[in-house]
Amino acid sequence: MDEDDLTRQLAERLKQLRHDKNWSLDALAAESGVSRATLSRMENGDVSPTAAVLGKLCAAFGLPLSRLMRMVEPDFQPLIRRAAQPVWRDATAGFDRRSVSPPAAPLRAEVLECTLAPGACIAYDRPPRPGLEHHLILREGRLDITVDGVAYSLNPGDCLRYCLMGASEFRTAASPARYALVIV
Repeated sequence: MDEDDLTRQLAERLKQLRHDKNWSLDALAAESGVSRATLSRMENGDVSPTAAVLGKLCAAFGLPLSRLMRMVEPDFQPLIRRAAQPVWRDATAGFDRRSVSPPAAPLRAEVLECTLAPGACIAYDRPPRPGLEHHLILREGRLDITVDGVAYSLNPGDCLRYCLMGASEFRTAASPARYALVIV
């Protein structure tokens, strides 16, 4: 699936989720903190949402970003070749998210490969679903993470394990950070 197809399918899924809740654009804007105009442009496929905006929408809908992405990705396959692993890009934030092992009904965990550009910062006000278990392994660069008000600085090879209950922030300095994220 190419990036344009993913953006289009994501737009359709976001619109469907809003309709499933019987929310107007104004109601979703109030619930998520994302402007009505931005929501409309995303649902029409005019713009691709940023990671921060998707985080807010997922929190409003009560589902993890990975589950939202699973809703727009192909069905479960046991072997996923690198060329077939969907990549979602937030060019504004400098964030790439490769779904190495997408969530699937018979499996509990998923694996993501993420890259955050130099000087980038992505902040989430609240988790999509409180209590998500994360295992983040920094592969390259340096990554500063704040989880529920506690700050951590990671170097290559470090692993940060946590259950996401509140706000979180991911920040890089002068170099990009590449990390694997396992969500259970």
